[in-house]
Amino acid sequence: MGRHTHAPTHYELHPQLAADTHPLAVFELCELRLMDDANYPWLVLVPRLPEARELIDLDAAQRHLLTDEIDRAARVLREVFRPFKLNVAALGNLVPQLHVHVIARFEHDPAWPAPVWGRVAARPYTPDALVERIRLLDAALRA
Repeated sequence: MGRHTHAPTHYELHPQLAADTHPLAVFELCELRLMDDANYPWLVLVPRLPEARELIDLDAAQRHLLTDEIDRAARVLREVFRPFKLNVAALGNLVPQLHVHVIARFEHDPAWPAPVWGRVAARPYTPDALVERIRLLDAALRA
């Protein structure tokens, strides 16, 4: 008897990404989300593709589109926050679903100059700060 694998036929956001982020926008390929950490302006792009774990799981057209969407997210962060540096990373060791972090960094941020992971505890947005951050980013995305 042969083995059968049943791949999901539709995209589902990993539960950890759903818990750690807030929805911001939907691009052609990716869901754009705001990381719930007010320490840094931090966006996460999640390609809406079932079973995508690595960049190499995307075909050429999808990789190009992902790059364009990363560019769009990075430009919004640069326009709105004027960071010293933009960090872009696709790690996924704890969350295997393919996702790309785009983080605005400042010489005065709590983790500078080290990577943001594991340096300081996440500082969730207050409800008012979350509404304001989403408003700012949404306006920049629509411009």
